Amino acid sequence: MELEWHDEKILAVMASATMDGLELSAEHLLQVSSGEVPHEEGDLERSGEVSRDDQQMAVAVSYDRPYAVRQHEDMTLRHDQGRKAKYLEDPMNSEQDTMLAIQAKAAGKPLQ
Repeated sequence: MELEWHDEKILAVMASATMDGLELSAEHLLQVSSGEVPHEEGDLERSGEVSRDDQQMAVAVSYDRPYAVRQHEDMTLRHDQGRKAKYLEDPMNSEQDTMLAIQAKAAGKPLQ
């Protein structure tokens, strides 16, 4: 019996699956945080996006409005019911187990 080991190909497949999992968990975070983001006209909520950088093996969830940081950090601002400051940080903490499960499932797919 002869066994050929293609380590570079295996590592590439695993890295791709890992990135897919990170992106899926970031999409989950975006969905949850979109329900908490301050909402007056909806511009801030609509600006939410997930970006992916395969070279750095990183994903990011961001809201792209000049006032996004202030709305997130200023705990003295008033918001509509269900909307609040820390709209990204709080779901990042509360959804951690779900995001880890999403990542683990995606990362394990090539091993099935």
